[in-house]
Amino acid sequence: MVDPQLEIEPYLDAAGQKAMRISHIIETHVQADHLSGARRLAAATGAPILMHESAAVAFPHIAVADGEEHEMGNVRMTFLHTPGHTPDGLSVVVTDKSRAADPWFVVTGDTLFSGGVGRPDLLGTGAERRLAEQLYDSLEKLLALPDHLEIYPAHFGGAACGKGLSGKPHSTIGFERRFNPALQFRTRGEFVDFVLADLPPQPETFGENRRRNLAGV
Repeated sequence: MVDPQLEIEPYLDAAGQKAMRISHIIETHVQADHLSGARRLAAATGAPILMHESAAVAFPHIAVADGEEHEMGNVRMTFLHTPGHTPDGLSVVVTDKSRAADPWFVVTGDTLFSGGVGRPDLLGTGAERRLAEQLYDSLEKLLALPDHLEIYPAHFGGAACGKGLSGKPHSTIGFERRFNPALQFRTRGEFVDFVLADLPPQPETFGENRRRNLAGV
């Protein structure tokens, strides 16, 4: 399960209907737009919570590093550190070894969306430019992946975690490379100026959600 919401019953019901168990809980970053259900889901299933090693959370979890791989039956998960929206951002490249030795899709969290990228201002005044520069590097890392890879971001149109998001909930690396407005800039400076311009105000709940998700309460 990736980035679970606080209400975990639908996840448990879906797993039960397919006679499956939830074996891993992955947080792509410390969330601000919602209260995380990771701890509740871990308590209900016994599954560990996996987060990037830089996540400064105050609850038990497994810290993963950039490039680390985990096997889950026929599935291989390769974790990429993709900071920028937050310092602890993770993307997960997924390979279904029963189909091919090459990756199939990548879960991009709040780093790369269909039609947009993550906003770099969640930590407040003073950190935005540094995070925007990190976001540029993280997107370069994702754009090094093959064009055919499907991307599954955490949000689509209407979410406040980025600007200009498409209503399409998934895409491919190649389509975003060609048509995502944030990926058309040749220099880091042009990109940084673009992602910092015209950001809408953060919803009032973002700060409190992030504080509670860091504490695990």
